[in-house]
Amino acid sequence: MTEIKKEEITKVIVISSDKVLPSDAAMKIYESEFPVTVKETCFGLIVTGPKEDVLSVAEKIRELDKNHIFIKDRGFPAGDERRCRASRGGGPRPGFHFLREEVEMLPAIGAALDDLEAKGCVKEKPEEKRRLKVSELEKVIEAELSR
Repeated sequence: MTEIKKEEITKVIVISSDKVLPSDAAMKIYESEFPVTVKETCFGLIVTGPKEDVLSVAEKIRELDKNHIFIKDRGFPAGDERRCRASRGGGPRPGFHFLREEVEMLPAIGAALDDLEAKGCVKEKPEEKRRLKVSELEKVIEAELSR
């Protein structure tokens, strides 16, 4: 009988938090006893394993600081020879520079998410449609022409 292999995926968990370190997140994964491979990096973690397990682990980690932990897909598992610097002769791996640029934006995104969460959902009531008065139109035209 042939063994059915579960679909394996890899996720990058980028941690931009003042509360959670990559080592804290890795320890949380090790404690969970999910059958996943974890690699700590300078920006967070790379997690590879069966799809359901990786998705569960990623959500558990995100719960630690939901507005400052970001998750994205990665096409290759950690240590894959197509991406590994050791097999390519050193230097940064393809995509590293882009990831570094993304990581620099994350504190601002996290702060914006914190602000949004603190204020709650604010639904602005759209202005009612009304006819534009001729005098208002003349003012707009004069203002544009005087520039």
